[in-house]
Amino acid sequence: MVTLVFVLKITLFLVIVNVWVFRFKKSTPYRGGQATTMTEEFTSYNLPAFMLYLVGALKMLAASALLLSLFIVNELTPLLVEYSLYTMCLLMVGAILMHIKISDPLIKSLPAFLMLVISLAILFLS
Repeated sequence: MVTLVFVLKITLFLVIVNVWVFRFKKSTPYRGGQATTMTEEFTSYNLPAFMLYLVGALKMLAASALLLSLFIVNELTPLLVEYSLYTMCLLMVGAILMHIKISDPLIKSLPAFLMLVISLAILFLS
């Protein structure tokens, strides 16, 4: 189980960094509506501009905390992991709801759904 949790934490971190750093200004088949960038995607959800940066910061912080929990272990680590996973789950449910809000095909919600499943798996296996 320890190895599985390790792999899941690394996977979640790498996916979040890929989406929010390397693919931020690039088109993907999973962007909401007809968006070709992350900024356009949040606009298609009719969200205010600050939400883009708030969501991005929360996802990056939560994913980074999970990564750090693999290397820094103390009495606060379990609490940090738990809150990071709750945050990630909430954000992924929000992402799925945004796709539903604008009537996206279900396939566009797949990455958020998979990240939600990974987050829940880590939560229950930890």
